[in-house]
Amino acid sequence: MKATGFISLWTLVSLPCGQLANAAEHEDVVKHAIKLHRGKGAVITQRKQWVLESCRKLSGLLRQKNVVLNKLKNAIRAVEKDAGLSDEEKLFQVHTFEIFQKELNESENSVFQAIHGLQRALQGDYKDVVNMKESSRQRLEALREAAIKEEMEYVELLAAEKHQVEALKNMQHQNKSLSMLDEILEDVRKAADRLEEEIEEHAFDDNKSVRGVNFEAVLRVEEDEANSKRNASKREVEDDLGLSMLIDSQNNQYILTKPRDSTIPRADHHFIKDIVTIGMLSLPCGWLCTTIGLPTMFGYIICGVLLGPSGLNSIKSIVQVETLGEFGVFFTLFLVGLEFSPERLRKVWKISLQGPCYMTVLMIAFGLLWGHLLQIRPTQSVFISTCLSLSSTPLVSRFLAGSVRADKEGDIDYSSVLLGMLVMQDVQLGLFIAVMPTLIQAGVSTYSSIFKEILRILILIGQILFSLAAVFLLCLIIKTYLIGPYYRKLHTESKGNKEILILGITAFTFLMLMITELLDVSMELGCFLAGALISSQGHMVTEEIMCCIEPIRDFLAIIFFASIGLHVFPTFVIYELTVLLFLTLSVVIMKFVLAVLVLSLILPKTSQYIKWIVSAGLAQVSEFSFVLGSRARRAGIISREVYLLILSVTTLSLLLAPALWRAAIMKCVPRPERRSST
Repeated sequence: MKATGFISLWTLVSLPCGQLANAAEHEDVVKHAIKLHRGKGAVITQRKQWVLESCRKLSGLLRQKNVVLNKLKNAIRAVEKDAGLSDEEKLFQVHTFEIFQKELNESENSVFQAIHGLQRALQGDYKDVVNMKESSRQRLEALREAAIKEEMEYVELLAAEKHQVEALKNMQHQNKSLSMLDEILEDVRKAADRLEEEIEEHAFDDNKSVRGVNFEAVLRVEEDEANSKRNASKREVEDDLGLSMLIDSQNNQYILTKPRDSTIPRADHHFIKDIVTIGMLSLPCGWLCTTIGLPTMFGYIICGVLLGPSGLNSIKSIVQVETLGEFGVFFTLFLVGLEFSPERLRKVWKISLQGPCYMTVLMIAFGLLWGHLLQIRPTQSVFISTCLSLSSTPLVSRFLAGSVRADKEGDIDYSSVLLGMLVMQDVQLGLFIAVMPTLIQAGVSTYSSIFKEILRILILIGQILFSLAAVFLLCLIIKTYLIGPYYRKLHTESKGNKEILILGITAFTFLMLMITELLDVSMELGCFLAGALISSQGHMVTEEIMCCIEPIRDFLAIIFFASIGLHVFPTFVIYELTVLLFLTLSVVIMKFVLAVLVLSLILPKTSQYIKWIVSAGLAQVSEFSFVLGSRARRAGIISREVYLLILSVTTLSLLLAPALWRAAIMKCVPRPERRSST
């Protein structure tokens, strides 16, 4: 009755509004309102009934799950006792039952984890972002663990499928007589299975529980091809070979380093394409720079810029290209040491030791001063100053190629001083890399622990000095007793075959590299010392080895300078050109002035004229600032903006270096010649 009156009243009120809707639609709306009105009191009852029914269903599922588990256990016992089944068939059936058991247990755990997550979310504060972030992190960890478990279950299913195939084969072999060839192939198959089991490392299972290992979600990306059929076939092959690219949530890209099946040879086609592209494009770029009067190394850097992230972005294996480029640095420093005989080293060792140390101390002092004025953290100021104090050894060695002069009447050769100071800077680089962890801790330490940090730095410096003493003692022993017989043996065995000579020299260089690396000294120093030790055998030996190693060095140097171009960003330089030019000129002028000041104090009076050439060679920033900057950025010592500024200033200083070097050579080289002629 009330409902009828309500409908009539609603109809009378809505009649003037007939233009908007008809009476039938209004009646439907009224019925829906009555339904909602009557349901207010029933919501709580329905909710309780739903909870009871859901709990009853969940309880029934859990009881059914326990019954199934007991049946599976009985089935496993029955299979194991069945004498009519072969070992392969038993293994397959037991494996299948165990996988189903795990599936049931994991499903139950997922239900209770979801209930626990809902309870935690209801107890939290919707205004607390930190709490929601922690809940999201826990859900993410749960999803990662679930993904790992699902992946393991899938692998187990593949193994079960393999056992099934083996069981079927075994049954077929029992039903028919095998030929001699079939028996041989069956023995080979079993031997191949044993081989795979022996060489498989189980790296996933061994490392998933190691401390510091995190589960992460990654994307597996296949290379797009224009031809869909070719793409499909290639994808099938890559699924087997594992050559796809993986991308994590931080946009890091990964490629295969070691396959599960080591019996199949594999090749990284991305890396091959990158090297081929760099080699092809380096020719026109280097040719263009030679035409306009610039060193060819700038053409190789331009090649890296064009192919890198700021250009065509066609280089996929950036880390692998940079790693191969490091060998260009190794062989470059080996040839530098080959031209740098121990006699020349003895003449300038004091200058080579004192000069870089004084310059680094002065650069750090100026950096702390400017950092105090600009309110920059001391750790950041020390790091930036140390990075800018280093100079490029490969670049300067290219400048000195063909211009190394012999000593005259006791004068000191500028190339000897310059190379000696650069080698000492490479030693400082190793020292700074060793001290960097302490510098990172100092950035977050309180003043109460400053004394401990200073003490730790002093201990590290003592360790480096001890390592240097051990390296030079070892070099003395090698020069006195080993290098002569070793080279004579190589020379005898390599007559008519330069392969043995090249391999012997390369192995000796890498041995010195590993020794200096084990002693926490820079690897570059080991390569330089290897060349210097071999040069002690005479000029003829030096010329022979140089003819063999130079082509290898030239190709690897192309890769190295191209890898530098991968970190050059022209758009950033253009946007901040004024600021970057000011900073670059300030750094170049400061390094030049400091070098002139230091060399004026430590050079003999008869050799003061070479200070301008040496200072010009040191007035740029080493490419190793890229490496130090990337490590410091990951460690939080410097920000992204400071990192880009260091990269840009380094690049511009390297571009200005040839002009400054030529100006110094044109002004200063004729002076000793006029002096010797008089």
